[in-house]
Amino acid sequence: MKIINLIEDTQGAPGLHAEHGLSFYVETGMHKILVDTGASDRTWENAERLGIDLEQIDTVFLSHGHYDHAGGILSFAAVNSRAAIYVHSLAGQAYYNLKEDGRKFIGIKEAILQLPQCIRLGTGNYRLDEELSIFSGVTGRRKWPESNLTLKRKDGDRFLQDTFGHEQYLVVRTEGKAVLLSGCAHNGILNILDHYRALYGDMPDLVISGFHMMKKAAYEKAEITLIREIAEELGSMGILFYTGHCTGLPAFEMMEEIMGETLHYVHSGDRIV
Repeated sequence: MKIINLIEDTQGAPGLHAEHGLSFYVETGMHKILVDTGASDRTWENAERLGIDLEQIDTVFLSHGHYDHAGGILSFAAVNSRAAIYVHSLAGQAYYNLKEDGRKFIGIKEAILQLPQCIRLGTGNYRLDEELSIFSGVTGRRKWPESNLTLKRKDGDRFLQDTFGHEQYLVVRTEGKAVLLSGCAHNGILNILDHYRALYGDMPDLVISGFHMMKKAAYEKAEITLIREIAEELGSMGILFYTGHCTGLPAFEMMEEIMGETLHYVHSGDRIV
């Protein structure tokens, strides 16, 4: 299996774009997959420089309904109209980030959901074939990321707390290994792994996911304690983790102190073998 980061917030290989967004290329014996598509067409400029042919992609997986993970879908579909695009049925709702300085729409374009190759999945567990499965419906709330609190769903004139029912997760099983891919882990990486174990009866060998711990201001003491507690639990699982994007470098560095070689940061252009 080959996994390449197409775009992330930080630059890895020289000459590649870095911007706030996330996209991975995953190649298995049966599939060529995009996991999220970044925020813009820069994702495809990076893909070209990395030698990835978009016309060969057969599957696109959208982890949740935020622009920085879906911004490249429409331009991709203009190049490749054959690849199945799997989105959660709730991904098209009106999602916003509400902060003291105003509100920002962070949802996806309605045109994405109108694409003929777009497949809307309900909440549940779907086995696509012997390699690929998709699950959603994580409702646990232990050690839930507090950075979620500004993220809302607009319902008429009201802004309600986003409960991230639109978040889904891809499982790739190949070569005797299981890989779990999540976009931002808004539902909390520990809750996602709890749900994984309940569904499959084991744990993945490799997890690729943001942890949604990024914060512009300094972390408060309680937030630092929470990050360290999560790292301690993840580090005890015997799983290899790759993270980036919404985790943020300060949180990553705190976690790395505890998790050591079981945690790695992924930059634009980095490869996971």
